[in-house]
Amino acid sequence: MAVNESRRLFLRGGRAVSSEWRPPWTTQAITDQCTLCDRCIEACPEDVLFRGDGGFPQIRFTGEGCTLCGECARSCPEPVFDLAREAFPWRAQVQDSCLAKANIHCQTCRDACEPMAIRFPPRHAHVAVPEIVEDKCTGCGACVAVCPEDAISLIAQAQREPAHA
Repeated sequence: MAVNESRRLFLRGGRAVSSEWRPPWTTQAITDQCTLCDRCIEACPEDVLFRGDGGFPQIRFTGEGCTLCGECARSCPEPVFDLAREAFPWRAQVQDSCLAKANIHCQTCRDACEPMAIRFPPRHAHVAVPEIVEDKCTGCGACVAVCPEDAISLIAQAQREPAHA
């Protein structure tokens, strides 16, 4: 059953459906393949998947983010997940509201980043500010979940427009 996105948009009063927050290893074609069985949601040990727009699984970055364990993909009986593809189409980006950018020591994002994609190069007479190493960033959202200022956004690689969790 294909979902007509423009019809959904009209029926929701013109509000866009948040398709960018789909589970790892999926594409926007999830609306054509998913049977809404919730097996991926139930299998997620991090509890980051939930029933979102139209009943389709979506991800929200809470707790420790997605560990990319693959339990969601292994539990799905449909061809929704493709483990050969990149897990997420976005990368972390630090916004100006970051405490370190205000010269306040904070490195919680680095501590939460398992792939070590966030580094804090030293600066003379200032607090070190975070830098994202894009080729190491998996888009897992662990840094988003722990940031005390909500200063980290996930940016889709193709468009480089902020996607707010």
